[in-house]
Amino acid sequence: MCGIAGIIQPGPGSFSKEHLKKMTDTLAHRGPAGEGLWQNAEGRVLLGHRRLAIIDLSEAAAQPMHYLERYTIIHNGEIYNYIELREDLLKKGYSFRTGSDTEVILAAYHHYSDDCVDHFDGMFAFAIWDEQEQELFAARDRFGEKPFFYSFNGSKLIFASEMKALWAAGVERKPNLCMHFNFITIGYTDNPGQPGETFFENVFKLPPASALYFTPSSRELIVEKYWDIDPAYQDKKISDNEAIEQFSYLFSGSIKRRLRSDVAIGTSLSGGLDSSSIAATVSSLTVPSNTESLLQAKPGSSLSSFTAIFPGFDKDESFFAMQAAKQYGLEPRTIEITVSDFVNDWKMFVHYQEEPFGSASAYAQYKVFQLAKQNHVTVLLDGQGADEILAGYPKYYKWYWQELFQKRGLFKSKELNAAKELGVEEKFTFKNVIAAIFPDIASVIVERQYLVNALRQEDLTKEFIRLQSKEAYYSTPPRFNLNSALYFNTCIHGLEELLRYADRNSMAHSREVRLPFLDPELVRFIFSLPPNFKIRHGWTKWILRQYMVKQLSNDIAWRKKKIGFEPPQKQWMQDARVREMVQEAKKKMVSEKILKPEILSRPVQASSSHEPGNYDWKYLAAASYL
Repeated sequence: MCGIAGIIQPGPGSFSKEHLKKMTDTLAHRGPAGEGLWQNAEGRVLLGHRRLAIIDLSEAAAQPMHYLERYTIIHNGEIYNYIELREDLLKKGYSFRTGSDTEVILAAYHHYSDDCVDHFDGMFAFAIWDEQEQELFAARDRFGEKPFFYSFNGSKLIFASEMKALWAAGVERKPNLCMHFNFITIGYTDNPGQPGETFFENVFKLPPASALYFTPSSRELIVEKYWDIDPAYQDKKISDNEAIEQFSYLFSGSIKRRLRSDVAIGTSLSGGLDSSSIAATVSSLTVPSNTESLLQAKPGSSLSSFTAIFPGFDKDESFFAMQAAKQYGLEPRTIEITVSDFVNDWKMFVHYQEEPFGSASAYAQYKVFQLAKQNHVTVLLDGQGADEILAGYPKYYKWYWQELFQKRGLFKSKELNAAKELGVEEKFTFKNVIAAIFPDIASVIVERQYLVNALRQEDLTKEFIRLQSKEAYYSTPPRFNLNSALYFNTCIHGLEELLRYADRNSMAHSREVRLPFLDPELVRFIFSLPPNFKIRHGWTKWILRQYMVKQLSNDIAWRKKKIGFEPPQKQWMQDARVREMVQEAKKKMVSEKILKPEILSRPVQASSSHEPGNYDWKYLAAASYL
């Protein structure tokens, strides 16, 4: 896990190692263990790296790393199956001088060319310069766990792990007001139609599951997608036992590979189903002798878990987290987060995030990784991704019910009654009937309604709406069924936003977060399952619950209420200091002619993290990036 930065220019002179050094300096938090700067003989290619050593801590594994006197790589992330790939490449005649996964990427690229990415199970953003062919190849992992930002002026390509490194190189920091409009009105932090767009003009992100090719001589830059899922495919012949057995094999295998490390490993633990499933599986695994000590923060201690607690808050999950920690012999580490912490950390938190965020939940995660740093644990396992692939959110019920209605099986299935008995508040209304029967018409109606609501946002100036509403970013899944909705949130819109929070929050404290639910083979398998393996008898994440039923307590495995990782944001926003922060944010947005002046006389509207509207929070977040 590291920070990368690079400059590819048509000729020497414009940029030098001094510029590269400024870029890597801004990424020091991502890699405090070391720094590397390199340029080719002509001075046209400059590659920089900040290192957080996780696998092979020796200097031999430092970057930029060279291979066969031809390739030079800078890499951020981990290739979890690097041991298997290395053994396969050894059989093919390759040799290695390090034990690092980075060198395996280079050998795989030499052997498979750009198809090497198809062989990687990992989170990664890397760039390889081929001195012989005089071209750059860069790639980002399938779900967007690791970031890759770039700016291209038609001849020079500047790229880095974070945007602040681009600004250090002289790229203009100009807000993308269209993105701000869509964030304020519909809460989007991305553009599903243009996945490379960011909150800053002329700064783009390489989309997940995409590769970038750049040849300086022709000045041609190409971005292509290299991986996708077919949400329409379903293995209808698989039995419950076969599916659970396969899920068990893939999930436990994913966790085993994500325990590979030469530094201490711990786990995030909210007390919910996802993080508890990871903790239970880790405790059940026979850990190889060469990694057993790595599960300890200190010799003689057990695997540490890290939990944010909010005493007195009705959505505090510390009871369940402590229950899981006790059951699996974990050493619980907790941090109580207060509104004073929030106020004191705000500017630094904003600095690391770089783009607006929808709620204070992202800040709570920031503090969990700070706790891991204080306890000298470098790597944390986390449960992100499970809700998106296994239908964990209440909003997914309607997609499943619509699919059953389409197949004339909704009422026969008794799913509506089962969900009601479990306390599910989602309803199946006439609108859902129309969506099931006429999905294309329903999609158009929903998109238009969102645009109408956006245009009616009464706080925004008419001029701002006129200039920035030319393109509404709201989008819906291509089909009105469950798998399509899960695909939309996993691969198009939703998950990448959460992964951005995880990357910035972990790297702010020089920590690494690993996500077992996002093993590509596991994800592909889950998408191949019929919808009743995700929701059945009113229960979300049905196959995960069935797999874990013997390992988790019933309080966790069959817990009815989905809480989510949520701090007391509404209480915090009632604090005088936070109200003043919101007011200052509004003043800034009024001065930018985004908000109407009369908004300054309106009291701050405190809201919880996932409450509809949530406008004053959005103003606070958005103003920080203007």
